[in-house]
Amino acid sequence: MLVLRPVALDDLPQLQQLARDSLIGVTSLPDDTDCLRRKILDSVTSFASDVQDSGPESYCFVLEDVPGSRLLGCAEIVASAGARQPFYSFRNRPYVSASRELNIHHGVPALSLCQDLGGFTQLRGFHINHELAGSAFAQLLSRARLLFIAAHPQRFGDGVFSEMVGYSDAQGQSPFWDALGSHFFNLSYAEAEHLRGTHDRTLLAEMMPHYPIYVPMLPAQAQALIGQVHPDGQEALDILEHEGFATNGYVDLFDAGPTLFARTPSIRSVAQSRVAVARAGGTEGGRTRYLASNDDGQNFRAMLVELDWCADQPVILDAATLSALGLQDGSAVRLVAL
Repeated sequence: MLVLRPVALDDLPQLQQLARDSLIGVTSLPDDTDCLRRKILDSVTSFASDVQDSGPESYCFVLEDVPGSRLLGCAEIVASAGARQPFYSFRNRPYVSASRELNIHHGVPALSLCQDLGGFTQLRGFHINHELAGSAFAQLLSRARLLFIAAHPQRFGDGVFSEMVGYSDAQGQSPFWDALGSHFFNLSYAEAEHLRGTHDRTLLAEMMPHYPIYVPMLPAQAQALIGQVHPDGQEALDILEHEGFATNGYVDLFDAGPTLFARTPSIRSVAQSRVAVARAGGTEGGRTRYLASNDDGQNFRAMLVELDWCADQPVILDAATLSALGLQDGSAVRLVAL
């Protein structure tokens, strides 16, 4: 039985193993004991806080195989990006040159350093064990965060974004980094991403060029990779696109991975989730798969269930599922179809 729950300090060794197995560009999941310990403690404090507005809180979730207490994935929400330090990205928009006398009006694609995404809620730190890649449990890990947002809207912004990991090859080389970032840092892409994950992101971002970078001046290979996701990050992107997220012209500073954005009320799992009454009952499976969660702020739980359920009717769950979700007979349960 796989259950998503808030991270706890006892999870540190397994969380670090997940970090070791994650993509290079997942900088919010560094293979660093002190950083991960701070992440866990920040998350524990955030879940326990009585928050009435979005701020610097971060909420880290883990996917646990309950019988063996084995962690198979993790994912995170940052309530308000840039609440503690500026959040930088590249805005990918045309720079227009115009002359009436010469009858010229020409737009040149350009990357400009900006803080436009500051204040919005960020989804980050998604990583799932390769055994579960392509399964419904990847949706549980990613989308259960959205059920938490649906249950506690006051904690989050009116827009949500996620930076997807950009392309790098099997040797950890990023053509975009080599074409741009490497000229400002005497570091490889992997070294730069590790520093960004373990140190103040702002310090590194502020060393990037503050003037527009004209895309046609970059090597062709680097140009082609702007806004492209790493192949191993495609599943994470597909899940969010199915939720209504779309690219919005912003890319990551280091690898030019795409940024996805959606207005919170329009996100599928927020707009379509429904709250019903849970009732103890039999163990017969249903024909439709749902994501199910409680609405508890500190003891949030979510899992996959198979039901035959109609709106405005009780949700019949067996004793093991009720217990795994931290529910009792008569408790409220939140559902959204897979």
